[in-house]
Amino acid sequence: MRGRGVKTVWARAVVLTGLSSSVLGQPVLAAENCREPETGTRQIPLFSPPLSMAVTGAGQLQFYAAPDVRCPISGVFVIPKGALIAYAQSADGWSSVMYLNPRTGESVSGWVRSARLKATGTVGPR
Repeated sequence: MRGRGVKTVWARAVVLTGLSSSVLGQPVLAAENCREPETGTRQIPLFSPPLSMAVTGAGQLQFYAAPDVRCPISGVFVIPKGALIAYAQSADGWSSVMYLNPRTGESVSGWVRSARLKATGTVGPR
């Protein structure tokens, strides 16, 4: 159901546990201010090549539809030591990332807080 100031964004809600995921296949509601910004700009430069990152700290690292704490993607997170690919980083502490489940090949993209990430290498052709 659509409400005023809310749009429906179809995405696969995925609970990320590092090695497994559960696809829920439900719509994710995001407020109008949850538009993903353009990457590759002065404000959000791209990593070239993309960086391989590990989640640090304790507890789940929440995924967001946009780099804004008001835009969480319900039920989508990754746990500590989970591996992510980072494509861009904003000056205010957000990273555009993708999680790829090694078992199923399913992926999910979103934004996470950069402070919880540690670079482990780069991603590119072998």
